[in-house]
Amino acid sequence: MPTVADDKLDSLVLDLLEWIAKKPRGYRETMEAWRTSCPRLAVWEEALDRGFVVRERMADGVQVTVTDEGLAFLRQRGRVVARISEHTFPK
Repeated sequence: MPTVADDKLDSLVLDLLEWIAKKPRGYRETMEAWRTSCPRLAVWEEALDRGFVVRERMADGVQVTVTDEGLAFLRQRGRVVARISEHTFPK
């Protein structure tokens, strides 16, 4: 049974995924905006562990994008975001 803490973490993970899905983000930008030292609210680490985001090495640095699993999680929770990153950065 999900707890209040689980619901809060899911909400923050959804916010992170939505933010990244809107446009590709650099790793440094992502870490500055989302990394936390509080282990109970480790949003970045949770999204990474669940396979919702991936880091990809690009010519101009490391890019962070939302995976298909992350997009599915967004859709399941009623948040639909166009996946711009797949059109901008080929794999």
